[in-house]
Amino acid sequence: MHSAVFLIEFGAIILALGLLGRFAGRFRFSPIPLYLLAGLAFGEGGLLPLGASEEFVAIGAEIGVILLLLMLGLEYTASDLVSNLKTQYPAGLVDCAFNALPGAAAALLMGWGPVAAVVLAGVTWISSSGVIAKVLGDLGRVGNRETPVILSILVLEDLAMAVYLPIITALLAGVGWAAGGVTLAIALGAAGLVLFLAVRYGRHISRFVSSDDPEKLLLVVLGLTILVAGIAQQLQVSAAVGAFLVGIALSGEVAEGAHSLLLPLRDLFAAVFFVFFGLHTDPASIPPVLLPALALAVVTACTKIATGYWAARRAKISVKGRWRAGGALVARGEFSIVIAGLAVTAGIEPRLGPLATAYVLILVIVGPLTARFTEPVAMRVSRWRNRGDAPAAAVTAGAGIVPAPRDAQDPVVPEAEAHGTSGRASNSSS
Repeated sequence: MHSAVFLIEFGAIILALGLLGRFAGRFRFSPIPLYLLAGLAFGEGGLLPLGASEEFVAIGAEIGVILLLLMLGLEYTASDLVSNLKTQYPAGLVDCAFNALPGAAAALLMGWGPVAAVVLAGVTWISSSGVIAKVLGDLGRVGNRETPVILSILVLEDLAMAVYLPIITALLAGVGWAAGGVTLAIALGAAGLVLFLAVRYGRHISRFVSSDDPEKLLLVVLGLTILVAGIAQQLQVSAAVGAFLVGIALSGEVAEGAHSLLLPLRDLFAAVFFVFFGLHTDPASIPPVLLPALALAVVTACTKIATGYWAARRAKISVKGRWRAGGALVARGEFSIVIAGLAVTAGIEPRLGPLATAYVLILVIVGPLTARFTEPVAMRVSRWRNRGDAPAAAVTAGAGIVPAPRDAQDPVVPEAEAHGTSGRASNSSS
């Protein structure tokens, strides 16, 4: 009887996710908010709470996180990561300062303590690669000149996750400074070792994993990933970081083949992960944190736009391209929920989960809108201001004063198509 109830519940969840994904695809927006809402409907305090399948959903959610990070690693080569780190690190530092600090400040202002502040900083910092890649494709901007700037920021965020997640894991586990330092040293050492091996011996690693039989390739890659993730978690590093490093170590045809084979599995278990997060969030707990979530969403939407604008200006992109870069980075999604999920599991602050849910729901919906409309709205405001300045300019000219040329202060570089982009825009999807 128990197995029958489990099959009915789990089958209903998967069917509902499929229908929701189809609905989102028809209207060309991310299904993440629908998955979260489904979790809220079937979780604690929801319309139809589940019981028999919750433990299996929890395991599926953990696999979902592992696959998300594995697929992320498969999209980059180690040399790409090292190159981005060397050339684009100033943009990464600005991104961290502009977007992590508001989350940390909000947690401290609400009296949640330093650990929750570090967690909420990560929630507000990391953009959604899946949503952004889909939006860039839908808007036909993959070849735009500002797109490599967007991708570089996203790559740096991924690299930062390899350092950030072990820190969070250690803080949530309540270990001391010495043990936390050892955990971080292990994580950094493992990341450095994997990058070195991937650069020097990546072909040999890929040749060992490679197989002409898709079934064998899938089993080897999936088994290796889960094994390494489990070892990493046992060392208090982070299962997600272990999966990310496995993805980086694989390259060439093996990475491409594994990507195509694992993509349906990732989408399935990632959807289960979002549902699981919603299951553990009481819908009644969201209204009390809705106003702080909305305020935080407004502030960090503006800071992400400022980040993209600054990075694009540094790359000598035209003014329109700067606004497009900023607007494209606003969406938060999968990794914000991953970070919040770690805190919810640890039970450090009961209001953090509902706030993160509301925050992601707002920005995963607003993100595609800012990507589409930030640049035209900014240009319209600029023209309106220029018209307002016209009488003052006429008076200045009549007085014999010649203003400085606008281009001297804000050089505009003609937009051109980029010759190539990172795999993140072409391969990521949500």
